[in-house]
Amino acid sequence: MITTRSFPVLTLGLLMSFSACQSSPSNVEEPDGPGPDSTLAPVETKDPNTDYKPAFEGQTRIGGIKTSTPYETRVLAEGLDRPWGITSLPDGRFLITEKGGTMRIAATDGTLSEPITGLPKVNDGGQGGLLGLTVDPSFHENRLVYWTFSEAQQGGNLTAVAKGRLADDEKTIENARVIYRATPAHGSTLHYGSRILFDQTGNIIFSTGERSDRETRPQAQDLNSSLGKVIRITPEGQPASGNPFEGNANARPEIYSYGHRNVQGLAFHPETGDLWEAEFGPRGGDEINRIEPGKNYGWPTITYGLEYSGAKIGDAIQQKEGLEQPVYYYDPVISPSGITFYRGRAIPEWENNLFVTALSGMHIARLRIENNKVTGEERLLVGESQRFRDIVQGKDGALYAVTDQGRLYRIGN
Repeated sequence: MITTRSFPVLTLGLLMSFSACQSSPSNVEEPDGPGPDSTLAPVETKDPNTDYKPAFEGQTRIGGIKTSTPYETRVLAEGLDRPWGITSLPDGRFLITEKGGTMRIAATDGTLSEPITGLPKVNDGGQGGLLGLTVDPSFHENRLVYWTFSEAQQGGNLTAVAKGRLADDEKTIENARVIYRATPAHGSTLHYGSRILFDQTGNIIFSTGERSDRETRPQAQDLNSSLGKVIRITPEGQPASGNPFEGNANARPEIYSYGHRNVQGLAFHPETGDLWEAEFGPRGGDEINRIEPGKNYGWPTITYGLEYSGAKIGDAIQQKEGLEQPVYYYDPVISPSGITFYRGRAIPEWENNLFVTALSGMHIARLRIENNKVTGEERLLVGESQRFRDIVQGKDGALYAVTDQGRLYRIGN
């Protein structure tokens, strides 16, 4: 059942006061304040954790923007069990992973299927569980689904990639099998990543974390480890042709980029085709990156964050030759998880904008991107008190987001 709620309109850059749209039964966000995407004060008003200086203007705390086109937000369902990933099916419905190890199908009216079973056992302790998912580009013919999950192994846990067929009755996944394991395994239950996508060549892109512990952190820089990486493989789990370290005896050929901390967001820009990602920083230093093959994104050598204790990380440097700078960073953190680009003209000012789900931030960030730079930021669904975990654009052009607390939202017009 669809639950209609009255969402407040936030005037960015001012005091955190809200004016509720009580007179709007359809829950439409009406224009408020300056004109379309006028530049306001930055949306972040809290003090940063550090006095680190950005590498370039606009790398953090960019000016605020405000959507002028009316749109509505609705809670479609509240019965999901710790949803983690959401992807669109060809018929307009959604396939959703639940952290404990099952999938669900959600219709656009919020109706939820019974749990889909038949998947390999997950270790859902800590940050583990059933994680990201995607469907085969030829799903309408083969019904193949691909997903990532945390798998218990001798010596610890790891991020694994699996595939299987969604049965015709949609109650089980048939012939499920693991096609790739991100080794080495480690005893931590933190920092698995992991999102998964198909690229334009029909190969798979997915992300891993460096498993959080100080002993495993250096593996983000190790080209003979799968930890802290963006990885590109074939649908059968082999290194994809054309990868940047293909033929390099000192590197794993499946590695696409490295130097990552914990990547939970991956998306392709709808016009340029560039791969973008979002990754968690520690205390400060969440990053939005544009990923280029073979590049080193710096963790833990450079960072805009601190240890959770407040201590400095490594040499406490933020820039070093040969290491990539984030396009944008957050201090304090918002804990960015799933991301997607908006495609379409129903809400013109959103076209090609990046939408970032925030866990600790409890909102959805809208980032206006021009020439690979963030030029404005807006926060949506502030005040919902939900940990937003993943987001996707539906066949109807609206955005659909899931939260750790089990909600499915629709955002659009």
